Amino acid sequence: MDVFRQLKRFYWRERKFLFTSVLFLILATIMGLAYPLLLRYLVDDIIQAEKFDMIPSIALLVAGAMVTKACFQFIHGFTGGRLGNRVAFNLREALYEKLQYLSFQYYDRARTGDLMSRLTADLEAIRNFVGFGFAQLLNMILMVTFGAVTMAFIDWRLTLITLITMPIMGFIAIRFELKVHPAFRSIRLAMSRLTTAVQENIMGVRTVKSFAREPFEVEKFSERNNEYRENHIETSKIWAKFFPALEMVANLSVVVLLSAGGWFVIKDWISVGDLVALFSLVWYIIGPMWGLGFHINNYTQSKASGERILEILNQRYDVASEQDALMMESEQVKGNVEFRDVQFHYPDGQPALKNFKLNAPAGSIIGLLGGTGSGKSTVIQLLMRAYDVKKGAITLDGVDIRHIDLNNLREQISVVFQETFLFSASILTNITYGCKEVTMEQVMHAAKLAKAHDFIMELPEGYNTVVGERGMGLSGGQKQRIAIARALLKNPKVLVLDDATSAVDMETEYEIQQGLKELMRGRTTFIIAHRISSLKHADEILVLDKGEIVQRGKHHDLVVQDGPYRHVFDIQFADMPEALRQGRKVAN
Repeated sequence: MDVFRQLKRFYWRERKFLFTSVLFLILATIMGLAYPLLLRYLVDDIIQAEKFDMIPSIALLVAGAMVTKACFQFIHGFTGGRLGNRVAFNLREALYEKLQYLSFQYYDRARTGDLMSRLTADLEAIRNFVGFGFAQLLNMILMVTFGAVTMAFIDWRLTLITLITMPIMGFIAIRFELKVHPAFRSIRLAMSRLTTAVQENIMGVRTVKSFAREPFEVEKFSERNNEYRENHIETSKIWAKFFPALEMVANLSVVVLLSAGGWFVIKDWISVGDLVALFSLVWYIIGPMWGLGFHINNYTQSKASGERILEILNQRYDVASEQDALMMESEQVKGNVEFRDVQFHYPDGQPALKNFKLNAPAGSIIGLLGGTGSGKSTVIQLLMRAYDVKKGAITLDGVDIRHIDLNNLREQISVVFQETFLFSASILTNITYGCKEVTMEQVMHAAKLAKAHDFIMELPEGYNTVVGERGMGLSGGQKQRIAIARALLKNPKVLVLDDATSAVDMETEYEIQQGLKELMRGRTTFIIAHRISSLKHADEILVLDKGEIVQRGKHHDLVVQDGPYRHVFDIQFADMPEALRQGRKVAN
């Protein structure tokens, strides 16, 4: 029960529904005992005494008891359903909030399909158990307890003889739980892998089709589907073994009761009415015991799901704000960024930055150039505290960014990532994302600077045009220009362009950069680019290789030096006249 103890905060706040549901369940269980007792009275005191005129009254009593029981069950079911839904709501809110604040490091290893499975199928299993499964399990305990006590009240000797098989049923049920719980956890894991396969295929459907890999994807899905099927088959085998055993033991109890009870009637130790009542009561007990496997099945499913949900809820934050973190007023932030002997490596242990030093005065433009894996993007990730440095420090206006409130820090920074992401919403919503109060004039001004206004106005509904999932319906360059407008509208103190113009043509890049020049003025800007044309106006350019700075300086200095920067320049401007490639006019 440790899983449900950890989840207590989500259902204990709804305890009024829990207690109401349990109360009316107890009342309904007690009312269920009226039927066998009335049968006993009917046989012994009416039929054998030949008081047949009282049968209609007894029938009305039985009907009244059944109606009352039905009313109690309705209230129990209604409040139980409310309980399950409210607990699911609380859990869903907590899970989503947790996922929002988990660090980049968690998402480096998380799978979207698996997370979706936990938020849907696993959460549904918890809802079913809290709302109904728990009540059914409690109902079983109450019926067995009340039924056994009532049987003992009629005749304790026959009760002991009849219920001697109950420990055997309990043993079988425990064995069943030990077997079926790992099986259901395997099913959940297989389901998450299946969901991940589907999600990845849908997201990458264009790549699949462009490489004609449909047969491969079908085969891969078939493997995941087969794994899911095999897990279900194994679970069905467990059910097939244990349920016949439970049924056999349950029927054995009835045989024992009829055999011993008949002997007791012959000996005149009990009346016929007593035997009829005991026969009814034994089924009152066996019924829920027979469903013990189902209740355990429901419980083990919810426990397996609860474990997977708790894996998210108990996940620690790799990056978080300090308890007394500093809040910086945006108006007072200047934007001076400094990296002091920063060293960093990712969880796999591979070094990403080594003794990285950089002082970017407020309003300066810093260019970062290097091949794949050189550490360019890592610099930006550390500046945003996507990860924390392993050694050294990063400061903003002289304050270690680890001492600044995380949200407050990121409010000072605006990033245009190389991989553009747009929400399935209107273009206006995408541009204003992250801005609380802006006017339409400000939105249009940012879009014009990003060279996005003209193509937006050509769309059917202009800024109110809804783009598809991940920006479907727009070209790569159009999506990137919307992302640039979104970053500019935020009016940050630190602007980061992570290869932000890689998806646009050279002419559009030139036009965007002319607009960016105005925005860069007065704010610290980091430009990650592969094109020399995007970096040549930077105040300082850092060339990185394997996490180390191998060259640094201005464009006109680096272009005349032998080294990786000159090598990249020669490749990109191979068709230019020799004078330009030597840097005599490029500096202008």
